[in-house]
Amino acid sequence: MSILRNFRIGKRLALAFAAVLVLLCFIAAFGVQQMARINDNVQDLNTNWLPSVAKLADMQAAANETRRLSLRGALENDDGARAKLIQQHDASVLAFDKAAGAYEPSISGDKERQLYDQIRDAWKAYLGADAELQRAVAGGESQHEAARKLAGGSSSSLFSALSKAVDADVSYNREGGDQAAKDAAASYANGLRVTLAVVAVALAIGIALALQVTRSITTPIAQAVRATEDVASGDLTVRIHAEGRDEPADLLRAMGRMVEQLGTLVGQVRDSSESIANGSKEIAQGNADLSSRTETQASSLQQTAASMEELTSSVAQNAQSAGQASRMAADASGAAGEGGHAVSALVETMQGISDASRRIGDIIGTIDGIAFQTNILALNAAVEAARAGEQGRGFAVVASEVRALAQRSAGAAKEIKDLIQASTQRVDTGARQAQSAGEVMQRVVAQVGQVDTLIREISAATQEQNGGIQQVGDAVTHLDQVTQQNAALVEESAAAAESLNSQAQQLAKLVSQFRVGATA
Repeated sequence: MSILRNFRIGKRLALAFAAVLVLLCFIAAFGVQQMARINDNVQDLNTNWLPSVAKLADMQAAANETRRLSLRGALENDDGARAKLIQQHDASVLAFDKAAGAYEPSISGDKERQLYDQIRDAWKAYLGADAELQRAVAGGESQHEAARKLAGGSSSSLFSALSKAVDADVSYNREGGDQAAKDAAASYANGLRVTLAVVAVALAIGIALALQVTRSITTPIAQAVRATEDVASGDLTVRIHAEGRDEPADLLRAMGRMVEQLGTLVGQVRDSSESIANGSKEIAQGNADLSSRTETQASSLQQTAASMEELTSSVAQNAQSAGQASRMAADASGAAGEGGHAVSALVETMQGISDASRRIGDIIGTIDGIAFQTNILALNAAVEAARAGEQGRGFAVVASEVRALAQRSAGAAKEIKDLIQASTQRVDTGARQAQSAGEVMQRVVAQVGQVDTLIREISAATQEQNGGIQQVGDAVTHLDQVTQQNAALVEESAAAAESLNSQAQQLAKLVSQFRVGATA
């Protein structure tokens, strides 16, 4: 069987059928040979022995008829009847010669030729004696007695010799026919025995080939069926061993690879299903946490959206306030400019007052000098009045009054001077302060301009910020909507994860029905 397994099924069946056909051809050839032998024997029997016997029988019949007619002629007294018998006799002689001529081509073998020659010799001898008998018969009654003697004498013995020669040849042909029949029977029996033996051998070889070929096909197929049943029952640990290079061996090897790959695949599917189950469980838990966080985030986003709306409103108000502040800053800048101009005018006025105070001081100095001189003059006048005595008393009184007036004028001038000096100092201080205030007002005007610019920039930025906050608000609103959708998707994902976990567990349950090896 191992040799047959090295051949493909087509070649194997072809060899088996070829062997059967060779055996059939051998049986047919042997049968044809035996039939040819039997046919030769039968043909020899039909074309040689039996026709020879039949022709010898015709010769014997013609000879017997000739003998009978000769004897009747010897016994016949009527000339007419006798003449008719002679004609019939001559016809019988011709019939014998005709039968002998027909028989001669079928002679086979020297012995038969010798027997035929004996018949011809005996026939010639008989015809010689018979001719004398016929002459005696033709002689009439005078030869009647002689004819009887001839009929019972030499012609009788010669006819007996002829009959014996014919019988010997008939016996020879019968024996040949019997031998041919026996040979045919022997050929038939021998052919039957050999045919039966060959058929038995052919059957044995055919059965052996059929069994071997059948086993070489059914054994691996049965092995494949058992392996398939084991796989169908969930046993993937089965190992399939294939021998040979035929189709069933290829099938077994392919099934072996299939079972190994299926075992590996089922093992991977089992591991993957467990991983999927665990992963889906974790995903479900994560989705639950994510759903909770998403809901919290959605709530926070709603609050953020509300806060953004409030912030948008506040920024809008700030933008309006910034606009108002910008306008107020512009007004303040104008007012500061006017204040600067007023301070400048005040500084100039204070400079004028300071200059006037200085001039008043100079005038007061002049008045003080005049009062001092008046006092000196009054003092001189008093001295002169004192010198004049009684006559200068009135003048002394006037001089005293003038002196007192000069002293009061000097005191008043001194007070005025002091006041003028203090006022001048204050005016100088006020001028310096007014000048400083002017410089400060200029800086204030510049700073108010800068503040106005900044407020304008702040107003523009606030407007942009208002637009940006509105966009942020829209984005937060959209994000809130997306978050709500994400929350719904998370819930759907959680449901899908639960379904996936259930399906993975079901898959693991289904895969657990298979038994796989450790390497699978």
